[in-house]
Amino acid sequence: MSFIVNFTTRWADFDANIHMRHTAYNDYAAESRLRYFNQYGITIHDFTKEKVGPILFEENTRFLKEIHLGEDISVNLKITGLSGKGERWKIQHEVFNSKGKLSAVINVYGAWLDLEKRKLTVPPVKFQEIFTDAERTEDFKEIPLKSEA
Repeated sequence: MSFIVNFTTRWADFDANIHMRHTAYNDYAAESRLRYFNQYGITIHDFTKEKVGPILFEENTRFLKEIHLGEDISVNLKITGLSGKGERWKIQHEVFNSKGKLSAVINVYGAWLDLEKRKLTVPPVKFQEIFTDAERTEDFKEIPLKSEA
């Protein structure tokens, strides 16, 4: 299933060169992930209730085309990797400018953290299921865990 979020950019997203500052791209990707979770009924309150939250190990951004002051953007979400019970996940975001041109690609590698033990954990079933219907990239690969390798 395709997931795309449209954003109206803000003055604070731009730098002195009158193009989107580099960290704003990642902010919009993070907002897209939270909206994706929310679409599946997982809110910040669920993280607190279940004592589980998402963490990132890596975040890599490749910039392809400028986004200029006043342009709106769209950001998608695709899964590039997933472990058996959804403990670890790799997500790709593509950021498009107002003309629909690919402007950046953001890849993140993350997992679920037990917020009390401060250790990686298998998420509750509700959290495991959120990536089941997500669009996958052509190069999608299962993420093996050390105990599975």
